[in-house]
Amino acid sequence: MKLAAMIKKMCPSDSELSIPAKNCYRMVILGSSKVGKTAIVSRFLTGRFEDAYTPTIEDFHRKFYSIRGEVYQLDILDTSGNHPFPAMRRLSILTGDVFILVFSLDSRDSFEEVQRLKQQILDTKSCLKNKTKENVDVPLVICGNKGDRDFYREVEQREIEQLVGDDPQRCAYFEISAKKNSSLDQMFRALFAMAKLPSEMSPDLHRKVSVQYCDVLHKKALRNKKLLRAGSGWGGGDLGDAFGIVAPFARRPSVHSDLMYIREKANGGSQAKDKERCVIS
Repeated sequence: MKLAAMIKKMCPSDSELSIPAKNCYRMVILGSSKVGKTAIVSRFLTGRFEDAYTPTIEDFHRKFYSIRGEVYQLDILDTSGNHPFPAMRRLSILTGDVFILVFSLDSRDSFEEVQRLKQQILDTKSCLKNKTKENVDVPLVICGNKGDRDFYREVEQREIEQLVGDDPQRCAYFEISAKKNSSLDQMFRALFAMAKLPSEMSPDLHRKVSVQYCDVLHKKALRNKKLLRAGSGWGGGDLGDAFGIVAPFARRPSVHSDLMYIREKANGGSQAKDKERCVIS
């Protein structure tokens, strides 16, 4: 049997998992080219750092979690630094639940791009939620990457503080090194805390298990209450344990699916037409 067929058999489809919308989230990583977005995603998913640079058009990943008896889905969208299709970037922002904005500490241009991106996120989300930019709640962290290198710093600390603001519940800043894996765990914990998501979604706080355990995740989703009563978990462990599985061959949902995702996540069906107008305008 071919590998793809074996994995498909072992791992149930998303619909079979029946993960509720309230437990489905999308993390969007934005920033200029060559600032380390893909390296951050690689650290998040595999713990590894890739030295070779390959330009990203758009990469989509999916991760499933079992945390304290609940099953979660986290989609990760690694976007292009060149944003050749503005409408697609706008759609990416609309579907995003949590955001990581990345610039390189030795590149002023990349910092200015993050300034523009933060403003675009607030503008776009305020349209979707029918709120002012000042009142829209968007979990967001800003990362100054490549802190491991000897460089001439092109961005002053006061500029970063001004961009971040004084409300750590809305926006936070981390100086990181994807290469040395420095401060990434703290950054992910802060981001998930802002979004009121389980801290165990951070790579350092859950056990990574292989795709062979997907069938167990499936059974756990379907028999959650029974498992809680029995007090058992994967491999006989405690239900308080947290597990994560990277889904193989995850595909970027269609535009139609993204529109449905936005409607599902948004509050109030009466505003659906206005929300769709925000998407396609």
